[in-house]
Amino acid sequence: MNNISADIDAIGRIDAVPSILEVVCRTTGMGFSAVARVTDDKWIACAVRDEINFGLTPGGELKLETTICNEIRQHGNHVVIDNVAEDPAFAAHHTPAMYGFQSYISIPIYRKTGEFFGTLCAIDPKPARLNNPETIKMFRLMADLIAFHLNVLDQLDQSATQLLEEQQTAELREQFIAILGHDLRNPVGAVLNVAQLLLRMPLDDRTKRLANILQDASYRMKALIDNILDFARGRLGDGISLQLKDDEPVEQVLRQVIDELHLVWPDRKIETNFNLDACVKCDSKRIAQMASNLIGNALSYGNPDSPVVVDVESSDSEFKISISNAGKQIPDVIKDKLFQPFSRGEVSPNQQGLGLGLYISSEIAKAHGGKLQVQSGEERTTFTFAMDVKQEISKEA
Repeated sequence: MNNISADIDAIGRIDAVPSILEVVCRTTGMGFSAVARVTDDKWIACAVRDEINFGLTPGGELKLETTICNEIRQHGNHVVIDNVAEDPAFAAHHTPAMYGFQSYISIPIYRKTGEFFGTLCAIDPKPARLNNPETIKMFRLMADLIAFHLNVLDQLDQSATQLLEEQQTAELREQFIAILGHDLRNPVGAVLNVAQLLLRMPLDDRTKRLANILQDASYRMKALIDNILDFARGRLGDGISLQLKDDEPVEQVLRQVIDELHLVWPDRKIETNFNLDACVKCDSKRIAQMASNLIGNALSYGNPDSPVVVDVESSDSEFKISISNAGKQIPDVIKDKLFQPFSRGEVSPNQQGLGLGLYISSEIAKAHGGKLQVQSGEERTTFTFAMDVKQEISKEA
């Protein structure tokens, strides 16, 4: 019965059905028209237009064996009767006698799968001129229209179900990522502390090299975890949160970031140019996170024989950070997707990451009301963050 209830509901959702039933009555002069769901054991009215007080409403049921629709279900052909009294095949039929009609037309409705759904039918106690090509063709077109709408509704319902399942799966996945990232923070922090303590001790060359590798890996893991947590928070609705202060020590914070990256990349050169003429209202920790991602990206993908150049400047109107590196030009097809999550461009075997760094950096830029852009030519690639220092910034984006 649940399937039949769903079928009744589906017909009720088709806006065209009331108009179809009205057209049937107006063009034929008949007083009752309906869309019926016909199964192996039931005849159920899904939609009705009743101008003769026949007594059926949507959901109303007739005993299947008493209907001509039962026979249509079996042989699959339409049935048209102009005048029962003059029709040799139906003059003595039990159905017209039981329900008191003289004219009758019923056209089968088939789903796109070929499954028999039911009929579009009409009756009247008076004879009517129905058995002609024009009327039959009109009924078939209307039956096909109903079948078309049923198929569209099936597709919409299926798409909605799939979308809901995908949304639930995505939410569970993102919750898992958030929990995983949160739980990894403490052990990674412990490993980093151990590495830093070891490097303060007198060590032989082999042990010192191992401690540096441990510290390098710990910094990488810490950055990955921070990006994962920010990504999960953003996807789950919390967004990138900001702790804004009017006069952040931007130069001090960025120099600390560069010093940390020097520990990870001891053989690489990072050139800095600071020109801060005005105070900057921002979240310095988020700016540091963005700068760390961008400089780390330049170190990973840039020419190892050329320095990474960091330019930082502020004025009464704008705060800007530019990070550039020599290296291959980024193709346009990759550049267009750089700020999307899990997009990484061309990577070599020794380059690691999830492809979240640039996405998180872009989100931090947006949270500050600014913009992160990339320019890439044959010789250099430059990422530039710029923000209007006079604008009002929300604490959460």
